Amino acid sequence: MLDSKTAQERASALVERALRAGADAADVVYVGECSEGVQVRLGQLEDVERSEDEHIGLRVFIGQSSASIGSSDLGDEALAELAARAVSMARLAPEDQYAGLAPADMLSTGPGPDLDLADPAEPTPQDLRALAEEAEDAARAIAGVTNSEGGSASMGRSVFALATSHGFAGASEATSHGISASVIAGEGGHMQRDYSWRSARHRSDLPDAASIGKLAGERAVARLNPGALTSGQLPVVFDPRVGGTLIGHLLGAMSGTAIARRASFLLGHDDEPLFDSAITIVDDPHRKRGQRSRSFDGEGLPTAPRNLVEGGRLTGWLMESAAARQLGSSPTGHAVRGASGAPGVGASNVHLVPGSVTPAQLMADIADGVYVTELIGQGVNSVTGDYSRGASGFRIVNGELAGPVAEFTIAGNLLTMFKALTAANDIEWYRAVNVPTLRVDGMMIAGD
Repeated sequence: MLDSKTAQERASALVERALRAGADAADVVYVGECSEGVQVRLGQLEDVERSEDEHIGLRVFIGQSSASIGSSDLGDEALAELAARAVSMARLAPEDQYAGLAPADMLSTGPGPDLDLADPAEPTPQDLRALAEEAEDAARAIAGVTNSEGGSASMGRSVFALATSHGFAGASEATSHGISASVIAGEGGHMQRDYSWRSARHRSDLPDAASIGKLAGERAVARLNPGALTSGQLPVVFDPRVGGTLIGHLLGAMSGTAIARRASFLLGHDDEPLFDSAITIVDDPHRKRGQRSRSFDGEGLPTAPRNLVEGGRLTGWLMESAAARQLGSSPTGHAVRGASGAPGVGASNVHLVPGSVTPAQLMADIADGVYVTELIGQGVNSVTGDYSRGASGFRIVNGELAGPVAEFTIAGNLLTMFKALTAANDIEWYRAVNVPTLRVDGMMIAGD
């Protein structure tokens, strides 16, 4: 895998090859990744994995026609052939009036902020095994845990580089560290499974492995002997580990591509109050050590913090250049790139600004409701906003958690759910989308 400086140089060189081969414009993405992980189960080593991969992707334009091609062979001869083939493909491709690089006058210039994404420390396989064992041992020590799906620890490093023919070249390097445990409680037909995990850019930002494992064990035991819910309309409270999915549906619907295709439930609602006026949702690509922090986007545009929802209202769509042209607007610095192909759209580190009440206060007036800790299935219609997912969690009776419940469905429409959403104050900062405990009144429950 190349270092960031060499990756940027290699990407810029391939852009030059493409121009010499006849392209009018081009951009190149390099993605390199290496990772190592150790998994143990029942105190025994079960798996050790190490992988390393790198890929370079070239996109060329001939007028309004474009073609994309990629390779894992970074040798000079292979890259020369790659450039020639891409140009030949573009000459045969149909025209797209919205295709093209990002506006040159919007490109990022100068060094971006120091995001501190790369941890210089690199644990050995023995270090990773010790962490995995510590997590599993702590989970299995919880009374009621009867089996284990394993404990794991991992470390990864990645390099991303982008170069364009109209003046941008940049690269970034990042690391990731993770610890997880998954265990089973109970016996026979009454078993329940649960897990806990944490990931961070720097190892020092992870909690100790024993606390991660302990939480996994406690969660599994708490789910034993679940009851059933009666169908009806109830308040639903979302645990932070599942509440972020609601914001994920919002982000997908805010994509300029979805808006341009008229395939978003937010169409026609951009000028209306979408949430209560107390709700603010922030996208912050410059958070130090953030899971999705970046100083430039997948087209070479600068990134900046932005309130996606302010005072309960949307502040605009998330757009890369093609969607922006189609919508008669400007790109917003939210382009994301894979190893090949055209840019997509994605937010960075997103959080819902916490409210002023504790989770207990948020639930205090709920005489009968449900606290959801797990969602199952993908029953969300991105065009209409209709929402229906399997769930499990805990019954809420007179403001208190009153025992586990399982095998029920929660349903509603996201537009209605957003307007009814209220937030507690217990946000944690370790996911890509961070939310506090969330409450949505008036959802339909399908149980017994």
